[in-house]
Amino acid sequence: MPNIKSSKKRMELSRKYNVVNRKKRSTLRTAMKKVRHAESIEDARANLERAVALLDRAATKRLVHPNKAARLKSQLQQHVNGLAG
Repeated sequence: MPNIKSSKKRMELSRKYNVVNRKKRSTLRTAMKKVRHAESIEDARANLERAVALLDRAATKRLVHPNKAARLKSQLQQHVNGLAG
């Protein structure tokens, strides 16, 4: 447990952001799963659009590394393209 006042504040903020980031990361993972487990191509494309938007936002806010976000977007797009052909 920190003794310094500013360290205590940082610890509280860290906890707060940890909860927020966990929720955002969970939402992101759920969106990606919806793309992979979509019943039809139309559903997959609609879910892909949402997943890509969430990935872009997560990369901008450094929730995930930008290169990882690009890689995941590419993999999801390849998956959807594979469903079509």
